[in-house]
Amino acid sequence: MQRFNQHPSSAGYTALLFSIAVSLHAGVTWAAPAGISSIVEDGQFGLYRARDFRLTDGRCTDCTTVPQALWYFQEDVIAVPKASPTSFVRTLTAQEDVRQWAQALLRSGASDPPSPPPLLWVGAPLLAPSSQLSEDGKTLVTADGKRLPFAVTERIPSNLSYYDASSVKHFAQRPLRVRGRMEGNRFVARSLWPEDYALDFARLPYQPLAPGESLQTLVRADAGGARQPLSARILWQRDPKGTRSWAGKPVLAMMLNGAQGDDDEAHGGHFAVATGTFGAHGEWSNWLVNNFYNLDSASEKGIIAATLPMDGYMADLNSGQSWYRPSAMLVAVLKQERAAALYQQGIGRVFNHFYRHDFEYQHAAANCAGINLETLRSLGWNIPAQGPTSRAKAVVALPYMTLKEWSLESGRKAFDYLVAERTNLYPFVAFEAAGQDLLQRIVLGQAQSPYERMLAEDIEAIVLVRIPQFPSSRAFGQAPIASLDEYMERVPENKADWKIVPAGPRPFPAELRDPQAPAQAALPSAYALYGYGGVFGLATLGIWRRRKKR
Repeated sequence: MQRFNQHPSSAGYTALLFSIAVSLHAGVTWAAPAGISSIVEDGQFGLYRARDFRLTDGRCTDCTTVPQALWYFQEDVIAVPKASPTSFVRTLTAQEDVRQWAQALLRSGASDPPSPPPLLWVGAPLLAPSSQLSEDGKTLVTADGKRLPFAVTERIPSNLSYYDASSVKHFAQRPLRVRGRMEGNRFVARSLWPEDYALDFARLPYQPLAPGESLQTLVRADAGGARQPLSARILWQRDPKGTRSWAGKPVLAMMLNGAQGDDDEAHGGHFAVATGTFGAHGEWSNWLVNNFYNLDSASEKGIIAATLPMDGYMADLNSGQSWYRPSAMLVAVLKQERAAALYQQGIGRVFNHFYRHDFEYQHAAANCAGINLETLRSLGWNIPAQGPTSRAKAVVALPYMTLKEWSLESGRKAFDYLVAERTNLYPFVAFEAAGQDLLQRIVLGQAQSPYERMLAEDIEAIVLVRIPQFPSSRAFGQAPIASLDEYMERVPENKADWKIVPAGPRPFPAELRDPQAPAQAALPSAYALYGYGGVFGLATLGIWRRRKKR
């Protein structure tokens, strides 16, 4: 989702944004036409009631959310809990914090209501459910039949592709869940979500993996790809012949977003974990997605790392994943919410540490896949590791890339990628490893830890959902890569020919850093440099001694 201050400026538009920010900051609720309501008026945010949150912005002075998190959303709409949010221990590392908290909670068997996330990025204050867009895309018809002039929020300048005539054709005359705001009598949309994405439980085919099939082959298959309609199949069900009474059932879902079609630095895809409950008719638009991105760079699409509703994560007009790549989602349908709630609280603790810069986003060591999988492991789900790509290649790559590109940073980056645990490095590998572990170990009664046994006892079904890319002026994407070799096969041989969309820096204020925060662990390449230095020193010493003897 884009921040408002990234839009093209004008005096009138700036004044409008200022008035919206003032209204939010003051806690004012403004009137909306029939069929449109405040997003916190009713319904759910994941596992939590929407009315237990209030709308504000990052300039909030009475929020219990950590100030570092608020800093990122000073000019955008957020929802903060009315009650105390998920806490954290400021002197521990993020994962050690989660580990100690989870172990204590599981030992005690506490059943208190789960604490809410510290902050939700909602982006827009109003919701128009069950609405329709006219064929020309200029009118929104609300659920109550009211016709409103319609527009979409402006493209942020760095976003090179956007909503166009093909988008209008795709969304027109289908039921939509639209988030946005009112400008006079006009509704300006921030996100467009097709309500026909709801899953009809009775019609879902029960189709376990066949011989030769895997999650990887299903994601790579052409059917249901970037241009195909949404599809879903049940891969496992505790009682295949039983009634699928999943309305209101909690879920723990893993999202794999594919490779972009117009950015050679984005073939690895993206990974996130979501929690929530199914709606009465199989709706999943209000699940909460835990989305990690680099906080220290300004995304060209305006993305900021946050917990946010699924329809914002997938369908925000600037930052939504469905606007620039296809996706796959693996959904564990649960009897009760305890496993999903434990994860959501654990990742809330991680977000507190992350916003404070107790640790930083690192593509090789702490990216979207690694942060989420390590949190699940800290809770007690021992997702099998796949090992590094090649330590031997890493030893050669550091000096080779340093000399080839005359950049120590390039050499270190190559080393760190090659020695990184692959489930923490590649979103596709993370998705397949966790999914296969669910299908081949957890549901078959081989759970070992308390968290794994909780999952094993509660899972009723596992569903694979394939989600297409929305049509726009952007090139269509494909399945993400799962290895460095595959990545090098996709991109042009000459790096000068790569399509890259640069992202500017976003420096974190020094005054917001906590001196009591634990030091971040050094990257493996830092230790490698000591090793190279030692080898070079010993070699130099040996040469000197031989010359001295001569």
